[in-house]
Amino acid sequence: MLRFVGLAAAITNLRPVTDLLSKANAWINDDPDEATRFELQQLVSAEDLDELRRRCEGTLTFGTAGIRGEVGAGPARMNRAVVIRTTRGLGDYLIARAGGIPDGPVVIGFDARPTSRQFAADTAGVLLAAGFSIRFFPEVAPTPLVAFAAKHLDASAAVVVTASHNPPADNGYKVYDSNAAQIISPVDVDIAAAIEASPGAVAIPREESAFDCTHQNIEPLGEEMFDAYWAEVDAARPEPTPSRLKIVYTPIHGVGGKYVEEVFRRGGHSGLISVPGQAQPDGAFPTVSFPNPEEAGALDLAMSLAEEESADLIVANDPDADRLAVVVKVEDGWRALSGNEIGVLLGDYVLRHHGGPERPMVFNSIVSSPMLGRIADHYSAHHEVTLTGFKWIVNAGLALEARGVGKFVFGYEEALGYTIGQVVRDKDGISAALVFADLTAGLTAKGSSVVERLEKLWASHGLWVSAQHSVVRKGQDGAESIRRAVDHLGANPPSTVGNKAVSGVIDYRVGEDERPHWLGAQPLIQLELGEGGRVLVRPSGTEPKLKVYVDLSGDVGNDAIAAQVELLREATQLAAEVARSLRFH
Repeated sequence: MLRFVGLAAAITNLRPVTDLLSKANAWINDDPDEATRFELQQLVSAEDLDELRRRCEGTLTFGTAGIRGEVGAGPARMNRAVVIRTTRGLGDYLIARAGGIPDGPVVIGFDARPTSRQFAADTAGVLLAAGFSIRFFPEVAPTPLVAFAAKHLDASAAVVVTASHNPPADNGYKVYDSNAAQIISPVDVDIAAAIEASPGAVAIPREESAFDCTHQNIEPLGEEMFDAYWAEVDAARPEPTPSRLKIVYTPIHGVGGKYVEEVFRRGGHSGLISVPGQAQPDGAFPTVSFPNPEEAGALDLAMSLAEEESADLIVANDPDADRLAVVVKVEDGWRALSGNEIGVLLGDYVLRHHGGPERPMVFNSIVSSPMLGRIADHYSAHHEVTLTGFKWIVNAGLALEARGVGKFVFGYEEALGYTIGQVVRDKDGISAALVFADLTAGLTAKGSSVVERLEKLWASHGLWVSAQHSVVRKGQDGAESIRRAVDHLGANPPSTVGNKAVSGVIDYRVGEDERPHWLGAQPLIQLELGEGGRVLVRPSGTEPKLKVYVDLSGDVGNDAIAAQVELLREATQLAAEVARSLRFH
């Protein structure tokens, strides 16, 4: 009897391994790419069960940011098979929604990562075989330009193959809807269901070598698209102010370089100096470990060049050019502006120069500084807060414009995302860089500076500082532990954080029926600290992190910079303290 029990247990223990190997072999058989078939087969042959679990247990989840992940073989990695199945799902969704092939084309663009062009070509090939018309950028292109093309061409959808500022090993697939904004719920859920219903990649019809343009329904986009983009960018500038300021610029090996250089040339800023070692697109990102302008060290080459050139300003884009970082000159060197500081400076600048008859509307994500709301009140502008992500900012703006509330003039999120006017229905680091150069040039001409302007805003609207602390939890277990931490905080909110009393709690997981759709259900907990600030806790939408945000307000006093430094120190300590108190298990 004991022998039979032992045999049953052995069979039970073997079953998960057998299922895993079966899943891996099934994926190999359905993968049209020889390299990734071989990669996964090697893992099967080596019986590397741990790595096979990471590759094959679960899939990359399609959401409102599309899909993004490490490149490699298997359903939980970015590869051709995943892109082909994702595109089939997208195409099936679009056809079902329209009751046939939509009238507008699908616009496709890609960044400079090693796999991006192939993934984009596969995307075009699947959609061509399904009957769609395709307009594509034949060379690497910034995400904002692809988003603009989607609007300009009344596209039925757009796809950008990019991992933005993620590590070099990653790639991604971002989808824009027929309104030229990023998809929002429930569209993402419906597309995800269509992807799940898709057959294996090898069985999906696909036009080979789609970018050779032998198919009648595909056409490359030329310089005319950039010219149209420039015309709208120039018209949206609040106060065009050409200058000879020395402005050091880096795209951090991304795709924005030649476009920023051309926009600055046409905009009359003749002193732009690109960082030579980072000016050309290179998906290997050889000079940085993490191509995110927010990360320590990413702007070291730019700051070194700025010192050599005695520059007046440093601006930087992330690799797909939808974000903007700014470093300004101060008495004792250089000061990197936070995303919120750039946001309130640009928001104030846009509102100060708004002259249209319609009421201006400005927007920021919920984790961005409340200070923009104070500035909007000063100008009698409409201010709206949305969930995190430009998809919500833009869709809120479109909805409120349709209701006649006002005109969308500016939106921002603290993670270095900004859009000026209605040129691009997403964040745009190219036009934001130009407008910030205009802002700086105007202040310089009046004998002032960016920091002095910031101090005046603090004096008028209150000193606001923002700090973050992130806790990384990778893998499926990590995602689950992050969810548990948010659940525990929501169920057991503290009465104090640090030495501050919690005056109220907003749990964005519930009560969505009482809020506009751009403030729908979200795993976000807000601890209110009265008039003195707030704490927010939420998972990152693109990285395996739980993020803690702290916004504090205070008085400027006699020394604005000293007050800002002290308040920021307090906010930073508070964010770390809240992170330490979270329950992940």
